[in-house]
Amino acid sequence: MATATASVAPPSTSTSSVLLHRRLPSPSPASAAFPRLPGPPPRRARLLLQVALTNEVTSESDDVAAEEAAAAPKIGRRVRVTAPLRVYHVLKAPDLDIQGMEGVVKQYVCVWKGKRVTANLPFKVEFQLAVEGQPKPVRFFTHLREDEFEFVDEE
Repeated sequence: MATATASVAPPSTSTSSVLLHRRLPSPSPASAAFPRLPGPPPRRARLLLQVALTNEVTSESDDVAAEEAAAAPKIGRRVRVTAPLRVYHVLKAPDLDIQGMEGVVKQYVCVWKGKRVTANLPFKVEFQLAVEGQPKPVRFFTHLREDEFEFVDEE
């Protein structure tokens, strides 16, 4: 029967490791009756498992929750673009300069499914543009940094 031994490294502040070695059974007297054939020695199975345990996961989730809470009041507010920006993804108006246009912040995209992502342009802003020959305004979205727009006071 196979035996398993576990050795635990002393815990540290950031990580701890758990090593698990699996050993094959030692030769029994019954196996001595059958002589070993010449050749390479049998391979012994060894399983090495290292687990890293940290407290950073809980502190990171607290940071993510604080970041979401800080961005929540900005969602739904009207903004005006202050930086000179051109967008090329609007098919009805190619090479569109959006400086001075007003839109609504729709989403904060630095947090996705409870995890932090590295978005360079974290605010998703919706704009509406009146185009000749279109009965309704063209709706489009643009991702912006916080220093590229200002909040418009709704009075």
